[in-house]
Amino acid sequence: MTGVVSGLAVLAYLLGAIPNGFLIAKAKGVDIRKVGSGNIGATNVYRSVSKKLGLLTFLLDAVKGAVPAILFPKLAADCATGVPPVWLPLLFGGMAIVGHTWPVYLKFKGGKGVATSAGALIAIAPAATGIGVLCWFAALVATRYMSVASIVAALAVPAAGWWLYWNKGLALPVALTVLGGLIIWRHKGNIQRLLAGTENRFEFKKKNSESRSQKPG
Repeated sequence: MTGVVSGLAVLAYLLGAIPNGFLIAKAKGVDIRKVGSGNIGATNVYRSVSKKLGLLTFLLDAVKGAVPAILFPKLAADCATGVPPVWLPLLFGGMAIVGHTWPVYLKFKGGKGVATSAGALIAIAPAATGIGVLCWFAALVATRYMSVASIVAALAVPAAGWWLYWNKGLALPVALTVLGGLIIWRHKGNIQRLLAGTENRFEFKKKNSESRSQKPG
């Protein structure tokens, strides 16, 4: 690996490691690590801080996956690194996902990588990602468990990858499989709560009764 590619890989990691959820919640006076699930990702910000800030967190986390996967390969190619071009988006997008999952800024305790993976995969495997998004949405509507939706998408994207890309080489399907396995592994706590029946369902709209104190009639 050339020096240019190595430098861009480190930069992709540092970009991915930016803890958007933590910073956004901190700006509101909330340490997102100490509320809700304790995760720094968009779902916990959505539940524990506000819906708009949760969506903003998801968008920013997706962008920090997309930028290295889209722009960094072009920078590396301009420097004539000699590294096969097919590997560059996988490398840089993967490093951004690693950064989000194990951020150096937060002692390597990060999010689950769903939003950052989605951003990177839009650039790397758009068709498989589109299938994954549809499966994610269907699972979320059907179960109202964000964790179930994420796990379903983590299974659907690799499956679609093998179906769509196997005849173009094994690099992309294998990479999608590894990424899907990582996301599922990061949801091991959610899986345990699902089995125990204690996992929180995702609320599309807060009920008025939850925001009002009960008064004796």
